[in-house]
Parts: sequence; structure tokens; C-alpha cells
Amino acid sequence: MALTILTLSSCGGEKSENQAEAPQEYPLMSVKPEDKSLSVKYTAVLEGRQDVEIRPEVSGLITKVNVEEGAKVKKGQVLFVIDQVPYRAALQRAQASVATAEANLANAKLSLEGKEELFKEKVISDFELRTAQNAYRSAEAALLQAKAEQRSAENDLSYTEVKSPVDGIAGMTSFRIGALVGPTMSEPLINVSDNSDMYAYFSMAEKQALELTSQYGSLEEAIKSFPPISLEMKDGQIYQQQGHIDVISGMVDKTTGTVSLRANFPNEGGQLLSGGSANVILSYDRPGSLVIPQEATYEIQNKIFTYKVVDGTTVSTPIEVFKINDGKEYIVLSGLSEGDTIVAEGAGLLKAGTKVTPMKEKKNQNEEAKK
Repeated sequence: MALTILTLSSCGGEKSENQAEAPQEYPLMSVKPEDKSLSVKYTAVLEGRQDVEIRPEVSGLITKVNVEEGAKVKKGQVLFVIDQVPYRAALQRAQASVATAEANLANAKLSLEGKEELFKEKVISDFELRTAQNAYRSAEAALLQAKAEQRSAENDLSYTEVKSPVDGIAGMTSFRIGALVGPTMSEPLINVSDNSDMYAYFSMAEKQALELTSQYGSLEEAIKSFPPISLEMKDGQIYQQQGHIDVISGMVDKTTGTVSLRANFPNEGGQLLSGGSANVILSYDRPGSLVIPQEATYEIQNKIFTYKVVDGTTVSTPIEVFKINDGKEYIVLSGLSEGDTIVAEGAGLLKAGTKVTPMKEKKNQNEEAKK
């Protein structure tokens, strides 16, 4: 009886060991190239076509404020007026100086003409003639200086009217009538933003930028040929108008390893605000891509792995991927080749060296056994 029990126990132990070595059922897939249309998001910072700081070029008290905060302004529109009284007086003094210099020049000319006649008649010496010539040149120079001072005074008077250099939207201002302003102040009187077009600045990895240039041949061709792009605003809505990439930096940022790009979006309705942020959505084709499910991967210390199946056994394989923003798939850039077999699901529950069998194939075997 004891011998019989021992024999049964021994047979049971062998059966358990065989069961442990049996292949486990997992969905497998063969990696094949396919044409993929990608939609990739990049965080972008929005800036208007121009964000201009309006600063005074002369000193004085503000006597008029002609702009409302947040209002549309036109190029050349007067926004502020600085006290013009001292600058009008300075212009009048400059004009008087010009008149005096013109009279002095006329007198010097008459004197020179007289001296020339007397010199011809040998009444005066060569020294007196040269003295008269020098006096005339001095009077000419004095007139030129007086006219320059007059132009400066005219400019200063014109600068008392602080004008917008661009069409745009006026920002906020803390300056009111009676405020003392000047060209050395650190704070601008107001900002004017030209938001008719909005620039979206974003960056992409160097490798992705190189793929673009490889696809189109050059940066210039990439800019010309790249399809229109979309903009996802902070509230999740897609901006109604599409934009286009108009600048791709020819340099790689050494710190981040990225290339900077700029996209231009029309903003006639003013829906986009300068200084805001959004997501640029790029859609482009990647022919012949090796696409695998994200469920076929696992991550360790920011590195991504998958299980390649070699002779029915799992082999942990590091891969480099391009992440698609659909939460479902990756494009494999390196680590796998066409025809490789991988575990398509449940990679996070596996370990290297596990015997696996295709789930679909095993089911077919069961069905045949039933028949």
C-alpha cells in the first residue's frame, strides 16, 4: 500500500513539471510595414505678428490720452499727447536762428562780392579777399547748423504726439493725463499688438525634423510642400482656420536637442490671443512604417521594450519608437525588423524566456480535437 501511494505521488509530480513547461497562450503578431497617416501634437506659444512697446521720445507731462485700452488702433493714430508748449517755443527759437543765419549769409555774400571787385582793381590785398571768403563760408555753416537745429526742434515737436507704428490692438496702460514721461523710463506707455496673423512657435525632436527634410528633400521644400496644419486651443476646440509652417530653424538647440518651427495662422476675428498657448497638430504620411500596439510594450527607466518570439520563446528586446497621440500604437524606429514575431498583448505580464504559442492557432487545434 505504501509503495502504491509513493508511485502515485511520483507520477503526480512529473505531471506538474510538464504542465509548467507547457507553452502559454498569447496573441502574437508578425511585424509588417504599412503606410501610416499621423496626427501629432506639439505644445506651442502664440505671439502676434508684432508686439510693439510704445515709448515716448521726448520728456514732458501727458496732456491727452486718445486711446482706450483693448481698442483697435491704426498705424499713425495719435495715442498720447505730451505737453507741446516748450517744444513749440524751442521751434520758434530755432526758426529765428535760421532767419538770422540767412541774413548773416546775405551780408557775407554782399561783402565778398564787393571785396572781389576791389581785388580785381587791386585796391585790396589778397589777405582781405580771403578773409571775406572765409566769412562767407562761416555764414554758410552757421545757416546749415541753424537749419539742423530747426529740424531737430520740428522732430521734437512731432514726437509730442505719440503715434502707433502699426495696426493692432492696444494693451493696458497705467499712464494718465498729468503723468511725467520720458525716453529713459523703463515701462512703455502702452503695448500695441498686431494680431491680424498669429505665430505659433513650437519645437520637434531633431530626428523628426530630419525625417521631414528627407521626405521633402530640403528645409525650403518642406516649408513649401508641408500640408496645412491645425491648432487645438486650450479649451480643446480646434481653431476654425488652418495655418501653415513658414519657418523651420536650421539649427538644433544643444540643450534640448530640438529644432524650432513657426506656424502662421490667420486671426482676423481676434480669437487667438498673443502670449497664449495651444497645441499645433501636424498631419503627415509615413509610408512603410512598422506599427505595433502599445500593449505589446513595457517600459523600464524611460526605455521601451517588447517581447520578440524566437523559436517559441520570448526575448526582451529594447526598441526606439515614435509615439503616436492615439494612445494605441507606436511606430518602431529601431529594434525590430519586418517579419519579426512579437507578443501583441500583455507584455507587462510576461518575462523573458517564457514559452508562448499563438492564441488563435491553439484555438484551432482545440476545435480540430473536438471534431
